[in-house]
Amino acid sequence: MEATEATHAASDTVLRFDDVHLWRHTPHGRHVLLSGIRWEVRRGERWALLGHNGAGKSTLLSLAGAVRHPSDGTVEVLGRRLGRADLRELRTEVGHVSAATAIPTRLTVRDYVLTGITGTVQPLPGQYGDSERKRALEALELMGLGTLADQEMRLCSQGEQSRARIARALVPQPRLLLLDEPAAALDLPSRERLIDALDTLAAEYPRLATVLVTHHLEELPASFGHALLLRKGATVACGTAARTLTSDHLSSCFGLPLTVSQEHGRWRARLAAGQRLDPSWNA
Repeated sequence: MEATEATHAASDTVLRFDDVHLWRHTPHGRHVLLSGIRWEVRRGERWALLGHNGAGKSTLLSLAGAVRHPSDGTVEVLGRRLGRADLRELRTEVGHVSAATAIPTRLTVRDYVLTGITGTVQPLPGQYGDSERKRALEALELMGLGTLADQEMRLCSQGEQSRARIARALVPQPRLLLLDEPAAALDLPSRERLIDALDTLAAEYPRLATVLVTHHLEELPASFGHALLLRKGATVACGTAARTLTSDHLSSCFGLPLTVSQEHGRWRARLAAGQRLDPSWNA
């Protein structure tokens, strides 16, 4: 590869995990959270991160979001290696959305989204100019919340709050968007509105790298073309969705005999026909 091509390829790499291990020490010894993860995300790619409870999905996302460091191996986020970069500065370029994050319920939807500019719990009006307010409204429109800008967050449904979290993360114009179970606890209509909003986001921001954590194939938007499957902190399969989201790989990932299918770009997984749950098949 020519030097200029190598430089261009490197600049397109948003995340790189090279033989990453993570553990914590307990009174009973070392507890392994991640083991030997090798993963690369490039600009414009949209990845699904799937696995059972405790598989290491949110832990992996915390490394991608520069929230914690690996115990061994190297993690590069936006071209900067964890352990050598200013994490506070790095985090300003990463939008990290979690359904577990508390929302100041008395804020209007507009004011809540504006706090993404300053990364604060409460709005700082003196920090927002016309450009920032315009970006906030554009993010709200993109997430289908334009008509709710003046409504208090406490009056929003869970689905609306989930989309508002994503709008807030978009306002600082991140280069990487991390979504940790944004569809958690949503009913079917809310889930489908969220998925539609994520497909719209992919069309409007085709160069934005995005990672979505979920337990359910049905929550994956059609625009997500890559997947990483985790089981007990290790990689089961990784690559394009077509090659990764297979019945064999998903069965190994979740510890169940599954049949996986795809229709109009959307995925689904069901217990294989004629199979019964066996105690030996477990996470």
